[in-house]
Amino acid sequence: MSNIRSRSVRRLSALVLAFALLAMPLAALAQTQVVAPKNKYSTSDDVRLGQQAAQQVYQQMPVLRDTYVRDYVNSVGRRLAAAIPPEYQHPEFHYTFDVIDARDINAFSLPGGPMFVNRGMIEAADTEGMMAGVMAHEMSHVALRHVTAQATETQKFQIGSVLGQIAGAVIGGVGGAAISGASQIGFGAGALKYSRGYEKQADLLGSQIMARAGYDPRDLAKMFQKIEREGGAGGPEWLSDHPNPGNRYQYIMQEAAMLRVNPNAATRDTREFLAVKEHLSTYPRARTMEEIARSGQRYPNQGGQYPNQGGQYPDRRNPNDYGTARGERVAYPSTSYVTQRTNLFSVAIPSNWQGLGGDQASVSYAPEGGYGSQGITHGVMFSVVQSNYNDLQSASQEVVQGLLQSNNYLRQATGYQRTTVDGRDALAATLTGRSPITGRDERVTVVATTLGNGQVFYMAAVSPQTEYATYQRTFNDILRSLRLNSRY
Repeated sequence: MSNIRSRSVRRLSALVLAFALLAMPLAALAQTQVVAPKNKYSTSDDVRLGQQAAQQVYQQMPVLRDTYVRDYVNSVGRRLAAAIPPEYQHPEFHYTFDVIDARDINAFSLPGGPMFVNRGMIEAADTEGMMAGVMAHEMSHVALRHVTAQATETQKFQIGSVLGQIAGAVIGGVGGAAISGASQIGFGAGALKYSRGYEKQADLLGSQIMARAGYDPRDLAKMFQKIEREGGAGGPEWLSDHPNPGNRYQYIMQEAAMLRVNPNAATRDTREFLAVKEHLSTYPRARTMEEIARSGQRYPNQGGQYPNQGGQYPDRRNPNDYGTARGERVAYPSTSYVTQRTNLFSVAIPSNWQGLGGDQASVSYAPEGGYGSQGITHGVMFSVVQSNYNDLQSASQEVVQGLLQSNNYLRQATGYQRTTVDGRDALAATLTGRSPITGRDERVTVVATTLGNGQVFYMAAVSPQTEYATYQRTFNDILRSLRLNSRY
């Protein structure tokens, strides 16, 4: 009888223990304890540095403005952010999620929370869990404050130069000095080029965040394998800043075995993820970071001989302020016109086009979907530039050469033809080339006239070559309606 009672007690004890294990806090069975490194900087420093670096990203990288894709990526990101363990939560941090329209398999996060995922990373992932794994890894770098911690360790950088290093790493990854002089700073072992020790910390904490958010952490290990396989002969872009600590696949799989995926949030349904990938496949081929760097500036010019003074485009942080400029078919120009007035001129513009800001030198008008971070794919630009020549022929050639130099995919397709702008003699020339944004042939008609004070006024009318017949009448109507202010 005593043996029976003893066995019953043992069975009961085993059941109680099993129940207790199931009732333990999520992922608390035997997970690796990750300790945030020492950091002499405040969390407000992280936020400030991250926000300032993010502004450079918004200005110089082609952020994809597609509400469907952005909302989906944001939903995954918010789910992961909510799963960060309390000890790594920082109330000052604000996690945001944007998609870079680039082909490279890459992603990066900035101090304080801004995260950017390349379109190529989404397209390379097989499941939502694989994409979420990379995002959880990047989020872990932010939560553990690795950028400022690494600056603390090296003792080389003061807080004022950390921003420059962040900018150099981020913008340098887009193509070096071809995009931003900030890339000349050099990064070495600082900022976004993480140490192997920090990489392992981000792998482990990322695995734990995944489990808490309902994702299988093994998907992170699988994604790393895929990144290495598909990185190409030159090596995957992502791994250049995220070096493999060694045995990465094995230790992530071991960590995953110690974690319990949150049953209340578990997800295996990737239908929405596959729908997003299908949606992205309808877009033109994404450019590589190298192609983005080589493509040069688009309309209006942002620097060089014919500056647009900067700030011509709407605030890219506000999704209501700009279009996608992906070159998909946009609405046909309206047959009704609205008169627009600036300090330079007045002009009749189709009522379904909008002004893209402007200063005393330049202004553009384009339809929804025909403009964005890289310029306009449909529409018109007006600008005044200083010329080295007084005669119309030389001044017009100078304008055209400036546009060709700053948009090096274009070639001059015609000679100069005589026309008029508000009764003044003018010359027109046509430029053509394969648009790096749409992947289609583009036609640009440039019309220039001198103002008699050493300046040249010109209009650049832009459309895909296949849609030029649709836009030609509109461009002619715009040109005929153009009136320069009397002081010119």
